[in-house]
Amino acid sequence: MSSENSIYLHPSAVVDDGCKIGAGTKVWHFCHIMTGASIGSGCSLGQNVMVASGVILGNNVKVQNNVSIYEGVTCEDDVFLGPSMVFTNILNPRSAIVRRGQYLKTVVHKGATIGANATIVCGHNIGEYAFIGAGSVVTKHIKPYALVVGNPAKQIGWMSEYGHRLNFDANNIAVCPESKERYKLENGHVHKITSA
Repeated sequence: MSSENSIYLHPSAVVDDGCKIGAGTKVWHFCHIMTGASIGSGCSLGQNVMVASGVILGNNVKVQNNVSIYEGVTCEDDVFLGPSMVFTNILNPRSAIVRRGQYLKTVVHKGATIGANATIVCGHNIGEYAFIGAGSVVTKHIKPYALVVGNPAKQIGWMSEYGHRLNFDANNIAVCPESKERYKLENGHVHKITSA
């Protein structure tokens, strides 16, 4: 356990000078955090995770094993990145052509989940509390609360903030079975109802 802000760094992890890591974050076996990366508090980076320069991870981000987070990616608070999911940062990579400085940005908004082995093609944002099914390939922006699956990923429904599928009634109201929070579907978008 590191004495600085109670950060845990496994002895096999490589943390370059000039990165920021928040209090309570745990960095496990064989991780590499590069100079210029910013990681919030309460995060967990599983085995064999790479965080590149310029990446921003908010608070309470959970990164499972074998994930590389490349330059141009921002994950807001409470994001979940499933095992072996993939980010890209160039649309047309070629080994012989240097395209540094042409990286496209990807933002994964608060509370979103990206399932195991999913691929997020760069330049596409994931909305708040969206749920990307395992193995999906995201090739466009994803709406908040959307549930998407497949290759290319297509929306098949909506998810609550607690990660349950939402079933809307005739009045376009759905209730999360776990939290009992209510949601409204209007004009192709979902929002949580904050008052009765």
